[in-house]
Amino acid sequence: MASTPAEFTSYRQKMNERILAQNNQVVRRFFALDKQIYADTEHLSAQTKELLGLVASLVLRCDDCISYHIAQARESGLNNEQIFEAMSVGLVVGGSIVIPHMRRAVDFLDQLAAEEQPTPANCADHPATTG
Repeated sequence: MASTPAEFTSYRQKMNERILAQNNQVVRRFFALDKQIYADTEHLSAQTKELLGLVASLVLRCDDCISYHIAQARESGLNNEQIFEAMSVGLVVGGSIVIPHMRRAVDFLDQLAAEEQPTPANCADHPATTG
């Protein structure tokens, strides 16, 4: 797994492009179906679907999938409490073997939150420090 959310996203995008560059209709259709299934519909919101994907990923113990769904959940506007509630469902369904994956999930979520923090603007009274 990549060490930062930016590295994870960059690697995922690069490899997806590489995979989709192949002339393989089955793979292309699967990727299209995956994209389509997580869109808003009249029955379920994209946010709900991301939480469902997160729960399934925890139970299946797929760290890349967990990271992806956490990033998508945050991007769709879900907060930490909503994400943690979904992860608690995954823990109950999957059992204690899910705990190591939750640790990595929380670490990834914390990294995303750190990246989302605005960088304070420097002013004359508070110059930038070097270090």
